[in-house]
Amino acid sequence: MAEPQSNGRALAGDHARRVALFVPCYVDTLFPEAARAVVHVLERLGVAVAFPREQTCCGQMHVNTGYQREAVPLVRNFVRAFGSAETVVAPSASCVALVRDHYVHLAATADDPTLEREVAALVPRVVELTEYLIDHLGVEDVGASFPHTVAFHPTCHSVRMLHVGDRPLRLLRRVRGVRILDLPRAEQCCGFGGTFAVKNAETSAAMLADKVSDVISSRAEVLVAADNSCLMHIGGGLARQRTGVRTMHLAEVLASSEGSGP
Repeated sequence: MAEPQSNGRALAGDHARRVALFVPCYVDTLFPEAARAVVHVLERLGVAVAFPREQTCCGQMHVNTGYQREAVPLVRNFVRAFGSAETVVAPSASCVALVRDHYVHLAATADDPTLEREVAALVPRVVELTEYLIDHLGVEDVGASFPHTVAFHPTCHSVRMLHVGDRPLRLLRRVRGVRILDLPRAEQCCGFGGTFAVKNAETSAAMLADKVSDVISSRAEVLVAADNSCLMHIGGGLARQRTGVRTMHLAEVLASSEGSGP
């Protein structure tokens, strides 16, 4: 598919595309601006976005802490909410990874062949935002403008579980006005890891200190990542040290038209 025109308007033929938006519970509660940015970007590209109101937590916290049986009702609810969707898009690699890597196993523990079939059919249709933009739409330039210096933090789940590779950076490089600075030890974990930060607070804090130091040394105005969970952790460290460095989800940068003129 050809890329969009320079103003980021939708291409002819894209209007029939429809997706269901999966907004992780912590994004819905704490970072709704990231979810709104996803809608803005997709609609700019001519994609119709539906938001199933039945959706709730995917169960990642339960699985991370060993409560797999308790996560099964959340799997059932996810299937009810998204089972009819052709494609499910989420701005969270960690939640997409949970669905793709764990849902089949969780469904198998329920002794419910129907649930197993439904999960097996749905899981391949759940994708992370950068996967959808590049692999499904064939788009790298989404018509964004963001005249700031940024550093990019590749999150653990996106790199090690979803293997998104350079997709986020390919999108970021096509944003007008942006200047991308090198982040030292970029792929080093920030120390969040969901409940890891609670159960192993001292280790998590030490890892965070290293990440904050690297962000400061990059001299970026904004730290960008594709997971709000990591941004929440790193952003807290940056704020406590009064660094002045902002954190933004990649979708917010891609939705921006700052500096593009009227």
